[in-house]
Amino acid sequence: MSADVDSGEDANYFTRIFALIARSAAQLLRPPSHSRRAEAARRLARHSLMITATLGVLIIVLMYALDAREIDLMPPRQSPSLWPVRILTDFGKDAYVLAALAGLLTVISVVSPLLRGGLRVQWLSFGIRVQFLLFAVLTPVLAGTVVKWIVGRGRPFVGGEANPFNFEPFAGTAAYASFPSSHAITASALAFAVTAVWPRARPVMIVYALAIAGSRLVLLAHHPSDVVAGALIGVLGAMSVRYWFAARRLGFAIQRDGRIVPLRSVLGSRKRVARRPTAP
Repeated sequence: MSADVDSGEDANYFTRIFALIARSAAQLLRPPSHSRRAEAARRLARHSLMITATLGVLIIVLMYALDAREIDLMPPRQSPSLWPVRILTDFGKDAYVLAALAGLLTVISVVSPLLRGGLRVQWLSFGIRVQFLLFAVLTPVLAGTVVKWIVGRGRPFVGGEANPFNFEPFAGTAAYASFPSSHAITASALAFAVTAVWPRARPVMIVYALAIAGSRLVLLAHHPSDVVAGALIGVLGAMSVRYWFAARRLGFAIQRDGRIVPLRSVLGSRKRVARRPTAP
């Protein structure tokens, strides 16, 4: 008898998990419904154009003025003293960051069915934010991978000299995957996303993004323009994902001027949220 009861409870538990995942996917893919999404879209387009124009000019200037010279300023690639930098740079590796976020989201999904009341609401609200972080990093990383393949820029010293104009489009090899920097994409996207959810974390995340970008230069893995291009793709990608969530009333609110701000609570009042918890 007890075995039958346990089996039923297990089935019910897994049913709740699958229902949570299905509801989460439905919320993420549903049509946008926010009444101010048009204002937010115009603001996103305006800011994206401004950032692209500014950093685009900077990338061109760096290619001609600094990329080759910067290599001479860095220590030799195999210097033993660089071991702390090699450890630091792994904190911006896209596979590690995405795995950590996916793991955290999995924990939230597994634990949520066991919770009740206000605690479950808070846990699910946190899950929405983690879901946003995951897609805010994943989206620009995928876009950057395509750009790498198309551009095919050689890494510093590939070809035997410090040539910032060494290109082999569609090469598809690690040696010709310098532009843009995936680490810079990951770090800048994560920094923007975390700051979008928790604005007080901005100083820490700026330091994090700059440290990861700097580590790629010190290790001679990228040119300065590669890092700037990575930051550009990372920020634009995270901004687009934030708009996607805000337009569907997930984790963000849109103000009258189109500015997107983090929600303080999932659905406003705690009682209302308790009746209609949102899936992560």
